[in-house]
Amino acid sequence: MRALATVALLALLAGCSAKVDDSAATPAATGVTLKPAQRQNIRVFAVKSAKYRRTIETSGAVDFDNDQSTSVLAPFSGPVSRLLVPLGANVKEGEALATVDSPDFAAAIGSYRKALSTARTLRRLADVDKDLLEHQGVAQKEAAQAETDATSAEADRDAALQALVSLKVSAPAIKDIEDGKPASRLDGSIRSPIAGTLVERLITPGQLLEAGTTPCFTVADLSRVWVRAQVFDADLAAVSVGDAAEVVTGVGSNRFAGTVDNIAALVDPDTRSIVVRVVVKNPGDFLKKQMYVRVLIKSRQESSGLLVPVSAMLRDDENLPFVYLEQKDGSFARQRVTLGYRADDQYDITEGLHAGDQVVVDGGIFVQFMQNQ
Repeated sequence: MRALATVALLALLAGCSAKVDDSAATPAATGVTLKPAQRQNIRVFAVKSAKYRRTIETSGAVDFDNDQSTSVLAPFSGPVSRLLVPLGANVKEGEALATVDSPDFAAAIGSYRKALSTARTLRRLADVDKDLLEHQGVAQKEAAQAETDATSAEADRDAALQALVSLKVSAPAIKDIEDGKPASRLDGSIRSPIAGTLVERLITPGQLLEAGTTPCFTVADLSRVWVRAQVFDADLAAVSVGDAAEVVTGVGSNRFAGTVDNIAALVDPDTRSIVVRVVVKNPGDFLKKQMYVRVLIKSRQESSGLLVPVSAMLRDDENLPFVYLEQKDGSFARQRVTLGYRADDQYDITEGLHAGDQVVVDGGIFVQFMQNQ
């Protein structure tokens, strides 16, 4: 039994020693030692923390500047008789866009005539009662009631006049009504409330409009537009209202300067992004609604990191980035790194390096060649 135990113990020790030998035989990664003449072919960079400002690049779509555009509603009811301005035309403030054969004019003129006549009659009666009161020909109560009736009628007259003004009835036409002249047939004109471009037409001849409800046109000042850019969570902290931005189209080399003026409070449930609104000057009305563009937002906030020139970056067989890091003995060994934001021709290294490290920034391919020899 003792002999069998001894054999088993020796076999176990032999197995353990075999494992140790295998581990010792595994070749360790070694650095590249260069001769003084060979070191003349490379340049080493000392890694240090530095500050930079990010540029967030994303996509967006052009929209009208709602502060400079308006939807024109029908100011009166009736069928459209004529369209006066083609789509895309520049219009002035107050310019007629369409005419409407509206019964609202006849009703408003009739109401004004009636209110005007009533107010004049009751004012004469109130003046008569006032004179009689001075000569004790009428009671105080009757004179007061006559004044109240006259004042109420005059208020109705003023309201009827305001209705004509809101319908854009001209001052000469109103004067004819006040003078008792027959009013000519009036067609209502839908007018542009602002100067700009007629960008949308929503009505056709013969269409029946409802006052205050039917949208008819959209007029926009296209000298300035909005670009709604999509920014994701990782970049949102770097974006602030007031940041400068640049809008790039896919047509030629056109670039448009803009400014971030609003950051949405909600996340888009479809794209999981936040809409950042950029106000952009639009010379020549080049930017069109729904045009897709590239947006570069230049953050004013400073970031800091370990910046290393792009030229230091190499890729291994797995396409992972690495640099050649100088060792204490003067040799150079591969060091895998994690790349962060690229600031111009430098990368922010988030993992793999420390301040004070010396890395090869020129001649890395030469070092790699020497390592493979």
